[in-house]
Amino acid sequence: MTSGASRGPGVDNQTWLIDVGHDIIEKKRGQGQEALTPRERLIRALWVVDYSMRNAGDLATARDLDPGYLVEGAQAAALLALPLASAMFGLSEGELERRFFDLFEPVCSELRTR
Repeated sequence: MTSGASRGPGVDNQTWLIDVGHDIIEKKRGQGQEALTPRERLIRALWVVDYSMRNAGDLATARDLDPGYLVEGAQAAALLALPLASAMFGLSEGELERRFFDLFEPVCSELRTR
């Protein structure tokens, strides 16, 4: 696990997502998808989108990593009553590709407050 020092309120959203996402991926690997809370499932879906967009510039890698990432993110965001995340994961892949970098900061900020 990574240290909690990189998770405080002063840490930028990109660093936060990488650190927390890593821990969630390890938890899923060790305990299975069923062990993840709705918040962890949403963070993982966001991590998948972020990874794909920053490394490939589109969502093709996201589909390869987890074909159900959009549905998983939408369901978890709805359960958590997070309107920005719900709206983001309700977009088509094409629209999400176009708008991701504008949505990233507000969605992370919303998620980090829960």
